[in-house]
Amino acid sequence: MTLPRALKWTAGLLLAPVVLAVLFIAIFGWNWLRAPIERMTLDKTGRELAIGGKLEVRFGWPLPRIRTGAVTFANPAWAREKQMVAADAVEVTIDLPQLFLRNIVLPEVRLERPVIFLEQGADGRKNWLLDLEQQDEGARIRIDRLMLDHGRLGYDDARQKTSIRLELSTSNTQPAGAGVSFTARGQYKGMPLKASGNGGPVLGLRDENTPYPLRADLTVGHTGVKVDGTITSLLKFSAIDMRLALRGASLAQLFPLLGIAFPETRAYVTDGHIVHSGHTWRYDKFSGRVGGSDIAGTFQVDTGGKRPAMTADLVSKVLDFADLGPLIGAKPGSVQVAKQVAPPPSRSAAPTPAQARVLPDLPFTTERWNSVDAEVTLKAKTIRRAKELPLENLVTHLSLRDSVLTLDPLDFGVAGGHLNAVISLDGRKNPIQARAQVRAKKILIAKLFPTVALSQTSIGQVNGEFDLAGKGNSVGRMLASSNGKVGLAVANGEISKMMMEKIGLHLWEMLQLKITGDKLVRLRCGVADFGVKDGIMHADALVFDTEVTTIVGTGSIDLRLEKLDLTLNQKTKNTSPVALRSPIHVRGSFANPDVEVDKGRVAARALGAVALGLVNPFLALIPLIDAGPGKDSDCGQLVRDARVVPHRQNKKAAPRI
Repeated sequence: MTLPRALKWTAGLLLAPVVLAVLFIAIFGWNWLRAPIERMTLDKTGRELAIGGKLEVRFGWPLPRIRTGAVTFANPAWAREKQMVAADAVEVTIDLPQLFLRNIVLPEVRLERPVIFLEQGADGRKNWLLDLEQQDEGARIRIDRLMLDHGRLGYDDARQKTSIRLELSTSNTQPAGAGVSFTARGQYKGMPLKASGNGGPVLGLRDENTPYPLRADLTVGHTGVKVDGTITSLLKFSAIDMRLALRGASLAQLFPLLGIAFPETRAYVTDGHIVHSGHTWRYDKFSGRVGGSDIAGTFQVDTGGKRPAMTADLVSKVLDFADLGPLIGAKPGSVQVAKQVAPPPSRSAAPTPAQARVLPDLPFTTERWNSVDAEVTLKAKTIRRAKELPLENLVTHLSLRDSVLTLDPLDFGVAGGHLNAVISLDGRKNPIQARAQVRAKKILIAKLFPTVALSQTSIGQVNGEFDLAGKGNSVGRMLASSNGKVGLAVANGEISKMMMEKIGLHLWEMLQLKITGDKLVRLRCGVADFGVKDGIMHADALVFDTEVTTIVGTGSIDLRLEKLDLTLNQKTKNTSPVALRSPIHVRGSFANPDVEVDKGRVAARALGAVALGLVNPFLALIPLIDAGPGKDSDCGQLVRDARVVPHRQNKKAAPRI
């Protein structure tokens, strides 16, 4: 046999199977493949595949196209629904090179009137995984682009308490390729969900090249979301470029949705531009409101590290002070409510009822602090607040690292001066370990008490430092266990003479000032020095010295019970013909304080005046005359003397052995 003849026979033998296959298909069609495909699917997955209608194949390299009639693919026995997929017609393209590598990749899938149910069981099994146990993440069909016509989709996740039902539709009145509309209902992580919107005609599930247009309005729990823009790869979210509007009852309610801890806030609404690429999510140039405060700025999250890293630069033109309450565990209006329900002042040590508490006592949610690292800066130009709170502006930087939250600085403008603080809360420990270092600078007396008419003409600056450390899961509990020092000082100012005469109960001088008008007297010094131990502030030095009166105070402030127990003693420097000089007691609770004179001493002076008046009317003035020391005291010595008084009283009160 010659070589050409041998080559012809070889070629004929190789082509014979192909020719026979072509003749077989031409005579019997492709439908004969249905049974082998169904048997192979049952063997590999343990689930039944039923292919109905005529099977059509259009050859093309490397992506042949297959179309068939009705198709159903069963769910595993543990799933709620019987079928995972059911469709009136199916058309797919197959990536042959990937198929030779034993990977099922469908670049494009078109389903007519599909019903699809995806489910993840309580044990972690997923019905879209095609191995017999539904646990091999590699045993899945990869679909790049999906087209649906009037379909229903369902998703259930028992562990996440999620169950969503989605209705998809295409309008016959719209031009071809106009897109799909959808509505969804159900629950997401235990919260009710409702959504509606529309998108492009082709769902780019894994398509990394074509952005998918999407417009949607959804509500999850108390959080509302509106989006309008494009998403690249609906399953992977490779890139996002869209307008995003959020609204809700509190930013803390975003945690189930985003997995990032936000603080408790009042109701909020924001609108901005969200961009995502790689590991970075950026909410750019957003604006909105939180409670009664406006808020604007830029917010960014990087998900490429150990935990999400959040950075934000926020600005508020008008910050409502009431909106800061939830951040420190205080309910809006809690101070007013506490005043209404507080019991009348009493010298008993009975604790203040919980509903009458002034100090914030809502616990911090520290278990979420390790969900994110954060660096946040907030600047507020104007603060809307009650008249009693002379706050002017706010600058703060919040840092959250490994569950340790630090505010450095926390800078308020207060009464013409500044209150600068560094606060740290260690959420790694239970209860939280807290420390606050606060410095007050150049606070003006006239602005410090804006609602007290007699102080509005006073001149002088207050400076001070607080250094407290405590433990507890709320601000109130931290203060109740705190230890440290609290100190305030004022010198070389002027203050209302009427205020000083009222404190000294100098009736004659008060009458004179009523007639001639108030005057300013020199303020030589003022010192308030408290030692704090186990939540009780003991007055080590409490002195206020002016050219007419010296006031020395003793006593304590109980931060745990929120009780006041202070006594102020006056020493006049000028002779007063008519005075009811008496210690002044400051008692009661923070919610309902009470300031009163020592009624026993006032009564004794009055009775003495009456008794002497019976003998001689002029003698009645003797008990009411306050001679005073007649000279200024050394401020340093006053402070030293004031420090000695509490210790002497403690020794007297000590039990005998």
